[in-house]
Amino acid sequence: MELTIKEIALRAGVSKSTVSRVISGKGYTSLEVRDRVLQLIEELQYRPNAVARAMVSQRTHNIGVLIYRQHHPIASHPFYGKILDAILMTAASLNYSVFVTTDHDMSLRSADFMMEKRVDGLILISRLQQNVIDYITNFGVPYVMVNGSTDVDGVMHIVNQDEEGGRMVAEYLTELGHRQIFVIAGPQTHRSHNLRLKGFKNYMAGIGVPIPSSSILQASTSTFGEGYELMRSHWEQFGAGGFTSLFATNDMIALGAMKFMLEQSVRIPEQVAVVGFDDIDFAAMFSPSLTTIRVNTEEMGTQAFSLLDKLIRQEVNIENPKQLVPRLIVRQSTQ
Repeated sequence: MELTIKEIALRAGVSKSTVSRVISGKGYTSLEVRDRVLQLIEELQYRPNAVARAMVSQRTHNIGVLIYRQHHPIASHPFYGKILDAILMTAASLNYSVFVTTDHDMSLRSADFMMEKRVDGLILISRLQQNVIDYITNFGVPYVMVNGSTDVDGVMHIVNQDEEGGRMVAEYLTELGHRQIFVIAGPQTHRSHNLRLKGFKNYMAGIGVPIPSSSILQASTSTFGEGYELMRSHWEQFGAGGFTSLFATNDMIALGAMKFMLEQSVRIPEQVAVVGFDDIDFAAMFSPSLTTIRVNTEEMGTQAFSLLDKLIRQEVNIENPKQLVPRLIVRQSTQ
């Protein structure tokens, strides 16, 4: 039978609160009583369960991860899945349990679920609407945002230097000699897609080769299927424009567009060079493999959890983390 604090107290001849003080290391207990309780704990191999730990420390050692994404896949998405894996590994190393939920409706139901679990803190992944942020803030639970942003002051963000990544793509393609560049941009309401396109356009304008709006397709999602469909439905426009390269603001869109072009017997990169963004696993697996901008998703997850742990423990002078530095990964789709 699993031991409880009450049973330890009875055997030691002390109160439950005394046992709790010994376990937590907080409050006064005599050296004699402390030694007696600790000896019993060691002899009986007592391990406080989650409820007991929560009673002692006022913490559950549970954290919640909310992934907000309108379109499936969500938790299994090749970008967000990597972040989640890193969070789970870091949580295990710090003895936390993790509740994960996904929400494609941007509702408050997921936040309510986490509050019912008495989580010590939250990691919020992807774009969030203001009402969700306000709702969570009202609970007074610390939280960290990953790959998203908000105008609320004091919120900690783990994000990539997406604008710089877009600039790197433009610089790389122009160095290869490309001037007629077609762009498929993901949802501009999402921070990452917006900044990637912004960095790309600003660089091109800065060198005197501005990208006309007619050369930019706006995707309503960031999926493989939409990349394929947008390229299919604008194929005549693409051919008539004399485009020699394509930039998509994430890899899934780029891979979808590449699939359609390959079906049309387009030689990549001889006829069209293609660059994506994120460096998901599929980018290296595809043939031809995709040149892309690497976002360190593992570091995103690790930093997010470490930062949340500091917020939960109320460390002082916690600095807002620096944005992660992107890296160009050159593969077969451009050389």
